[in-house]
Amino acid sequence: QVQLVESGGGSVQAGGSLRLSCVASGRTFSRYTMAWFRQAPGKERQFVARIWWNSWSSGSTNYADPVKGRFTISRDNAKNTVYLQMNILRPEDTAVYYCAAGLVPGDVAGLYEYWGQGTQVTVSS
Repeated sequence: QVQLVESGGGSVQAGGSLRLSCVASGRTFSRYTMAWFRQAPGKERQFVARIWWNSWSSGSTNYADPVKGRFTISRDNAKNTVYLQMNILRPEDTAVYYCAAGLVPGDVAGLYEYWGQGTQVTVSS
């Protein structure tokens, strides 16, 4: 069992930055692929970024096209924490951001077994 708790959301003006954190409980955190998804009102949950358990391998991260070059996902297995650094934020980034954990890497929400409660990110123009 893995429990996930996100933090770091808030309100920011366009062009600003935020860093989201997700702390996981459970001894096997380091073996899970961790991902961030987001969901805007009236829209489906959308993949944002993921990081493989082996974060030092090439190809261990993947990003959705709308956030490439602006968002960076990272993890600290010693702290059971995954981060999402979000730079050059845009109003269209406004959404509830969810942390997810799964044993099979991928960009589809259904692959992830555990989810956090979400944290709101609001970007004003």
